[in-house]
Amino acid sequence: MRGKMNFVLALAFAFAFASLAAIAGQAYVSIEQRLTAEQRHATGLDTLSPAQLELLNSLLREESVKIEKTAKAEVSHDDSKSHAWSIGLDTDPIKSRLVGSISEWSPGTVFVLENGQQWKVLKGSVKLRKTLQSPEVVVIPGIAGRWFMQVDEDMPKPRVYRID
Repeated sequence: MRGKMNFVLALAFAFAFASLAAIAGQAYVSIEQRLTAEQRHATGLDTLSPAQLELLNSLLREESVKIEKTAKAEVSHDDSKSHAWSIGLDTDPIKSRLVGSISEWSPGTVFVLENGQQWKVLKGSVKLRKTLQSPEVVVIPGIAGRWFMQVDEDMPKPRVYRID
């Protein structure tokens, strides 16, 4: 029982080291080379057979590759949104059409989109010169979870929140 417990502890300890190596972008280093003799003894690694050590290193190597790929994907995704103006933005604009016509809006107005979403005006009022029939709209994410409805580029955008 104690041998199995030591193996589990060694495995957990090794995964932590593998994660750090992957994040740092270093090549995989075997678990035996990472630990001192005292650490190998305390974790029970010194009681593992060569086949068990080989399996452990193989598992750790695979895990470090997965972590490295995930970290690189997250960094490249974050880089695409790393502009100062996008701080707090966590999603892309939503493009759709309004269902029906619109001639004005004010706080409380509900916009129903063709994609099934419903957005309610929180701030902003406009009375249009002419009624628009099913105009294309873009719901634009703002900072700190705010959303704005763009009916026309040249018009003010009401602040909206999703109700459905």
